[in-house]
Amino acid sequence: MFTFCPLQGALSESTASQSLLELDGGVKVLINVGWDETFDVEKLRELEKQVSTISLILLTHATVAHLGAYAHCCKHFPLFARIPVYATRPVIDLGRTLTQDLYSSTPVAATTIPAASLADVSYTQASSAEHPFLLQAPTPEETARYFSLIQPLKYSQPHQPLPSPFSPPLNGLTITAYNSGHTLGGTIWHIQHGLESIAYAVDWNQVRENVFSGAAWLGSHNGVGGTEVIEQLRKPTALICSSRTPEASLARARRDEQILESIKLCIARGGTVLIPVDSSARVLELAYLMEHAFRNEIAKDNEVFKSTKLYLAGRSVGSTMRNARSMLEWMDPNIVREFEAVADVSRKPNNSGSGGAGKEAGPFDFKYLRLIERKAQVERILQQAADDDQPRGRIILASDASLDWGFSKDVLRAIAADARNLVILTEKPSVGTANKRSVARTLWDWWKERKDGVATEQTSSGDSFEQVYTGGQELELTDATRQALEGSELMVYQQWLATQRQLQATLQTGGATALEASADAVDDVSSESSSDSEGSETEQQGKALNISTTLGQASRKKVVLDDKDLGVNILIKKKGVYDFDVRGKKGRDRMFPVPIRRKRHDEFGELIRPEEYLRAEEREDVDGAEPGQFGNNQEDRLGKKRRFDDVGAAGKGGFGANKRPQIQRALSAEEPDFLTHANGPGGDELDELQDEEETVVGPAKLILTSQKITVRLRIAFVDFSGLHDKRSLNMLIPLIQPRKLIFVSGSEEETLALAADCKKLLSAKLGTSDEQALDVLAPAVGETADASMDTNAWVVRLADPLVKRLKWQSVHGLDVVTVTGLLLPGGAFAVTNADQEDGTNKRLKIEGAPTSAPTDSAVVPLSSASGDGTSLVPTLDVLPHNRASAVRSAAQPLHVGDLRLADLRRAMLNGGHKAEFRGEGTLVIDDAVAVRKTVTGRIEIESVGLPQAMDMGGMMGMGAGGGTFYAVRKKIYEGLAVVAGA
Repeated sequence: MFTFCPLQGALSESTASQSLLELDGGVKVLINVGWDETFDVEKLRELEKQVSTISLILLTHATVAHLGAYAHCCKHFPLFARIPVYATRPVIDLGRTLTQDLYSSTPVAATTIPAASLADVSYTQASSAEHPFLLQAPTPEETARYFSLIQPLKYSQPHQPLPSPFSPPLNGLTITAYNSGHTLGGTIWHIQHGLESIAYAVDWNQVRENVFSGAAWLGSHNGVGGTEVIEQLRKPTALICSSRTPEASLARARRDEQILESIKLCIARGGTVLIPVDSSARVLELAYLMEHAFRNEIAKDNEVFKSTKLYLAGRSVGSTMRNARSMLEWMDPNIVREFEAVADVSRKPNNSGSGGAGKEAGPFDFKYLRLIERKAQVERILQQAADDDQPRGRIILASDASLDWGFSKDVLRAIAADARNLVILTEKPSVGTANKRSVARTLWDWWKERKDGVATEQTSSGDSFEQVYTGGQELELTDATRQALEGSELMVYQQWLATQRQLQATLQTGGATALEASADAVDDVSSESSSDSEGSETEQQGKALNISTTLGQASRKKVVLDDKDLGVNILIKKKGVYDFDVRGKKGRDRMFPVPIRRKRHDEFGELIRPEEYLRAEEREDVDGAEPGQFGNNQEDRLGKKRRFDDVGAAGKGGFGANKRPQIQRALSAEEPDFLTHANGPGGDELDELQDEEETVVGPAKLILTSQKITVRLRIAFVDFSGLHDKRSLNMLIPLIQPRKLIFVSGSEEETLALAADCKKLLSAKLGTSDEQALDVLAPAVGETADASMDTNAWVVRLADPLVKRLKWQSVHGLDVVTVTGLLLPGGAFAVTNADQEDGTNKRLKIEGAPTSAPTDSAVVPLSSASGDGTSLVPTLDVLPHNRASAVRSAAQPLHVGDLRLADLRRAMLNGGHKAEFRGEGTLVIDDAVAVRKTVTGRIEIESVGLPQAMDMGGMMGMGAGGGTFYAVRKKIYEGLAVVAGA
């Protein structure tokens, strides 16, 4: 059984992605915890209902649309942090920086408390609240802890995950990650569970880009592939694919040329170019392109580029780029080769023989791209642009792409009134809400309407691109700020918070760190050892009544929980409390609440804690380090590799933990200064600017203010979304050959149109009608689709006499055999004449059996005293002699396996034959025999002339290609398993 239910993003304009897969046995897999720029809590209600039934979570991309709600769910949904989560290492690290950037940029991401929830606490105060109350947003430390719970996986690494503590057994479920392109570490998930083989591919890209390699459908994650889909992703039970495709897809070279030509026109007239980007995913492609474009143009002595400043603005772009520099192996092979070339040059003494090549920087060592992480720096850059007497070009890549929050909105507000400036949209924005569209979507609509005129330009290769005039239209910008709660509002919030804490305390005891101890979670009733069972039952009933009473009182009056409510847990919940009176207590109240943490294991054994194996001198270095000294933080040093620029505890030139003296030397005049500043040019007044914003600590409410600005700049659009197009789908889906196709993540119009096109394409490919073609499903949000494979499977017990007669054949690691037998109900087995005449050592002694003459067969009940449950499984036994002759003629030999023409060609070449591919999928051997493989997997062999049979000497006749025909047929049979009837 396999059902699929999209929780977000299906048949809608929303880019958020959430999907729930339910497999046989009640196993539920949640793929992605996405959100959109509205940050609407109501869109997470269905997910909150399913939390207690989810077995594991898989993440695909480090974007808001795929994991934007992960930290929110961990903080505000009980039990969510106890569910195992799996992703690749880039998705984990870049997702952490994205989430930190999100919560530090806009208070809207923290979401608000529903008015109905506040009304349950205080009717009068909640109704009079003018502004919505904000939930507590995850702190950077909490965000880092949540993402540290995610288990990293590598590409093509089959893994059997651990289930959540409230999940049914996974029964051998296996997950494997494959490269999807589009983002760094982006994943196509393959899920194998019993007979179900599921490929989940949302937002993938088959085309190689500057930084990201193509999807792994046709080859490895490095983008090097062939003409066939890899075996692991071929013929899945269901292919879950995104239907969102770009309207006009360009080749990478033409796309890069188009955006650079648009930028050149703007900076040539002294304008400012704003490119809204995300802060972790697609920004790597744009940052790499801009940096290398500046390197090439300045090397050509382009005066315009020499006077132009290039910036990347975002609150966590520094962390993003540091992570990117450590993940080059996840990028396109060209990036790796570029890094190795720079490293080889730097190893040469004094760069001898390399000329000026020694001044080359690595792929993400920025010479011209300046990283900006503070709002004061952005304001100073914009002020300099307004104060310049002579206009100078500026290119600003700023987060976020929606233009609703982040530095991109501040830049847009400052440059909107100048007609020389330009905004370049790099992807189609989502609609936002029905009441209010996002700023980026509004600009997109203006670009589509073109009512104020269009400037058409041409690139050097002849492609035309357009820049749309805005004509002084008005644009509304909304600013969100936090304001501390005071007076009666603070009282209402405290009452609501006390109620929520009490609810969570009764629902879970592990908190966010309970994932490590999830396997040891035991029910309170079963963990108590009491000799008086009646007393235990009475005590549990009393606990239930106390909880109900406490919740009712806390919802009305209490602000904080007192010591009586905490019980024995006060010893671990409250600081400075070391005594608890256990007189007259029973059950858990007489036991010290020591949480037992499970030792974590992987496939290599128990995980090692490096701090337990420190030598004495190393422990002294760690303990004696100054708190503020760089590199001496114990959390940063224990069990981790030292970076090249780390120094020992003794300071400069000392030994300390580095053991060797560090020779300090001044930077030579010939060495470029950017080698010490990988984040771009620095050392000016921008580095000294600090934000003066006062952060509101504690409970706060959301204040929204609107401002209308006049927009006169130009708008351009160049598709940098990095998504698959319809051509890739039309090419790959017939090669993948899924049994069922499910479309998600797209608007209703494009999803239904794409589903109809794919159904016609596959019908024509298979030569069937539309009704006989594979099922193409497009469920809506909240709709459950049955995507099970149309195959029935049963578990039976093979009787010992039948097992002795089976002849197994090995096919690709599996043992296959055809069986003809007698199916008996559970708890019975058949007795045949062969068994009764098998000698005295093997004679069956059955208690209570009749003493009459033996018959052809008998059904004898098995004893179920063992209680192991095997008697409930049906038994497959040998057929009696009187029935075996009747069915023997129906057992025909079967050829099992999947023969690849490439393997057949290799085998024929090794056998001394001439073999080559001609046409589309036709293998010609010795210019006499043609071998084809149809879409359904059938092998067709054609020979020139009639094949001749084997002669008396065992040699095949060689006339008219006959010998070749039999040689090819022999190799084909060797590649397949011939399974005869049993």
